[in-house]
Amino acid sequence: MTAERVEMIRQRLTDALEPESLDIEDDSASHAGHASAGGAGHFNVIIVSDKFNGLSLIKRHRLVYDAVADIMNTEIHALSMKTYTPDEF
Repeated sequence: MTAERVEMIRQRLTDALEPESLDIEDDSASHAGHASAGGAGHFNVIIVSDKFNGLSLIKRHRLVYDAVADIMNTEIHALSMKTYTPDEF
């Protein structure tokens, strides 16, 4: 299921944000036994997109969360992200 979850996240972020660079790390194994996760995964994302130009950190994160909203709480328990514009990266 891990590879499928990563691909779900990748597809949604790619469709919504057209990233120049996108790295997704499944960190679920580090949280094994985390009862409240309910089987959903923990992921770290580094994403570089022109869509972040001129946006605050909160607005950037909102774009990312909006892109994966339909799989939050079912496939994703925790999502850590670093968001950059191409100039920042």
